[in-house]
Amino acid sequence: MNDSEQIRCPDDHLQIERLRAIMHRLRSPGGCPWDAEQTHQSLMINLIEETYEAVDTIRRGDMPHMKEELGDVLLQVVFHSEIAEGNGDFNFDDVAREVSDKLVRRHPHVYADSSVADTEGVLNQWEAIKAQEKGGVEEEKPYLHRVGDGLPAFLKAAKLQKKAAKVGFDWPSASSILAKVQEELDEVKDEMASHTEGGEASEALKDEMGDLFFVVVNMARKLKLNPEELVDRTNQKFLQRFTHVEQSLKSQKLGLVAENLDAMELAWLDAKKST
Repeated sequence: MNDSEQIRCPDDHLQIERLRAIMHRLRSPGGCPWDAEQTHQSLMINLIEETYEAVDTIRRGDMPHMKEELGDVLLQVVFHSEIAEGNGDFNFDDVAREVSDKLVRRHPHVYADSSVADTEGVLNQWEAIKAQEKGGVEEEKPYLHRVGDGLPAFLKAAKLQKKAAKVGFDWPSASSILAKVQEELDEVKDEMASHTEGGEASEALKDEMGDLFFVVVNMARKLKLNPEELVDRTNQKFLQRFTHVEQSLKSQKLGLVAENLDAMELAWLDAKKST
């Protein structure tokens, strides 16, 4: 089957091969100059952005756009694999084979004779198998080595805390963290006392703000809440309320300027009643 036939291929089970053929053609001589110039490094932000856009459709339950955004994520995987193949490193089949082998290996309760009773047992078994896979292959690393690398800061904080909790380094409950939240908040207040409004924050103030965020993430984790989702939930609420403020001022023929702050605050209070 030549390139043009693969690109037109109507068979659903061959669509991944069609995608690979298209990507290969785009990076080949006579293809697309932009695609041919891309590297793993130049595409990193694309992979991050496409992933977040896919996550957004999942949050909103937007099935048509979820299909599109998951396709964009898949494109990034195929794109990186095509670059790697051109460099002689690996290809898409290697990527698929490795993850398939990993899934079979880490699900012995499905593909072998292991027995687990529930989800917790599955997760514990998964971690045990991961540890076995790394044993003897690499030199011993610190317990938190590479945990959460590449994740947004809040998610990385939660991953670090969760891993530390596995060895007992944890708060007994979410409510027990409240006092620590207050302690960190007081330390922020202390640093704020010597902070000049509008000036650059001191290193100590940056540290205390970071500590406050970290302990709040810890409390969210103990409540089995995803900190990234919580902040996004608040982002959406703020967006909805501020849009109401904007529309309210527009109806009064007022602009979004500091001079109309009183009107903004009244509109904000009105928006809070419905959200």
